Amino acid sequence: MNIIEWLKRILVGFGASWVMYLLIGLSIVSVAVMLERAWFFLSIRDNLANLAQELRALLRKGDIDGAIHRMKASPSAEAAVVVAGLLEADRGPRASEEAMKGAAALQRMRLEKRLAILGTLGNNAPFIGLFGTVIGVMMAFEELGRHSSSAAEAATTMAPQAVMWAIAEALVSTAIGLAVAIPAVAAFNFFQRLIKATIANTDTLSCVLLSYLFAVEVGHAPRPSMPGTGRPSRDKVAESAGEA
Repeated sequence: MNIIEWLKRILVGFGASWVMYLLIGLSIVSVAVMLERAWFFLSIRDNLANLAQELRALLRKGDIDGAIHRMKASPSAEAAVVVAGLLEADRGPRASEEAMKGAAALQRMRLEKRLAILGTLGNNAPFIGLFGTVIGVMMAFEELGRHSSSAAEAATTMAPQAVMWAIAEALVSTAIGLAVAIPAVAAFNFFQRLIKATIANTDTLSCVLLSYLFAVEVGHAPRPSMPGTGRPSRDKVAESAGEA
């Protein structure tokens, strides 16, 4: 027995039903990921326009501590990035900018969590369904070979019910594969769009903070104190050094 005949007997023996069960299981995983990610993105929503206005107003007052508390009260990923910059505000705009870059990288990983599952299912589910289709077609030809002794007889004899069932099973595998892939790809693209919007909003809030810190650095705004962080501002440090 050659290897082709051996593999054909294995595939025909198992049939294509297990492929459809696999696709159904993958569809459940896909729906679970979509629901979890949808709930996550809804839970971190906030009014970014109002948040930016409040941050700008607090910074113009020099109230860094108030800005930190306001950002921490927001569930958004954008606010979490700005908090990292506010905590380093007394060290200057460069330190604040680097802190926000690190926080943004962590938030991006949090936003993209489990999206690779949707991308993988969207790319590979049709191929899994096609694999089931190939097995079904092999089963159909196997049944035709059993019920006909020659090519002429196969052409003139009506295919038995088993052959029709095998062909139908093959088409169902393809349909289920597409049914799994299409929603997964659509959800993946939708969530990627939300991530891009979140990153853009993060840049907007970061620029609000950095513009204030650069204004402080050139003397166009008063240097604030940092009562909530346990660190004095650089003005207070300079005054203490002058007294000494």
